[in-house]
Amino acid sequence: MANPADTADVIVRPPIAWALAVLAGLALNWLMPWPFVPAAVSAGRLGAMVFVLALALVAWAISTMTRAGSNVPTNLPTKTIVETGPYRFTRNPIYLGMVLGLIGLAVAFNGLWLLMTLVPFALVIRYGVITREEAYLERKFGDVYRRYRARVRRWL
Repeated sequence: MANPADTADVIVRPPIAWALAVLAGLALNWLMPWPFVPAAVSAGRLGAMVFVLALALVAWAISTMTRAGSNVPTNLPTKTIVETGPYRFTRNPIYLGMVLGLIGLAVAFNGLWLLMTLVPFALVIRYGVITREEAYLERKFGDVYRRYRARVRRWL
């Protein structure tokens, strides 16, 4: 078990928050379908493409982080600031991938409820995870993290 003082101490593990958002959206869509994609659009195909792109981004980010020798799970210490791969473009490629994945599922299932669960998910990730991670990284890495944060945007 990691030393809690050497972690971001996030309020929820991001994959759990994502799974809850997906399950809530799917359940609401099943109980009260609320389509939003025009009938002329192939929602399933378009949504699947967005979801696959999101999955590829998450896989690329995890692979880059792992190759750099750092930990991905938020309950383990961060070992280094990763500035390669998708981390050159966004400080949070995994969370960006989760957001895009939720959008892809919303389109694929043509369920506005899934899209609406994006709001609480994004708020939890932004304020309960990213804010804590950024404070932790600044404490741990100081100027190295501050220079990275100044160069690379949070989302895109």
